[in-house]
Amino acid sequence: MKDALDELAAARRAMGKGSLPAGDAYTIEVRRRYRAQIEDVWDAVTDPERLGRWLNPVTGDLRLGGRFELDGGEHGEILRCEPPRLLRVSWLYGPEADAWPGTSEVELRLAPGPAGDTEFELIHAAAVGEPLFPTYGPGAGGVGWDLRLLSLARLLAGVEPVDHEVVEKSAEAREFIRRSAAAWGEAHLAAGGEPEHVAAAVEATTGFYAPDPT
Repeated sequence: MKDALDELAAARRAMGKGSLPAGDAYTIEVRRRYRAQIEDVWDAVTDPERLGRWLNPVTGDLRLGGRFELDGGEHGEILRCEPPRLLRVSWLYGPEADAWPGTSEVELRLAPGPAGDTEFELIHAAAVGEPLFPTYGPGAGGVGWDLRLLSLARLLAGVEPVDHEVVEKSAEAREFIRRSAAAWGEAHLAAGGEPEHVAAAVEATTGFYAPDPT
């Protein structure tokens, strides 16, 4: 559990503003350093076999302009691909998502660090009208990314990632989720969120990802 919380603490989180083809957007941003060469990190986020071990199994035409689909239902188009430094994709949910193209994008930026490590930045931009935000705030996507990036850290360290569905039911995972939701609440406050809204969003996010056991 300590290792998982150390990974959570290693990331810097921010909420900001951006733009998409659909209009104004808000962004959730995660920055951290991985103790791995940039080529290894790039391979982990683009190779289908390795990607499926920390994110979700992926299928599709995995090249610039191609379309992909993840086993979890997310799908989109590869918009930019500049190995080994930048990858941007549209990020849509469900069969009806194509009715609102460009409402969500994920961008990964990598840079070589000073000690053979890699500076990693993930920016997820979602249209301001995205319906989950009023209830969950940036934790709606932020907690999910924290969980996935924990698995990526394990993969890059040579430790096999564990099954998300099993882990997320454990007491340790509930504590990780609680702290992740609180961290995204702090980012929301720093971005100017109203304290009452932020508190309610943190509570709702925690309940969504880690509902009380029955």
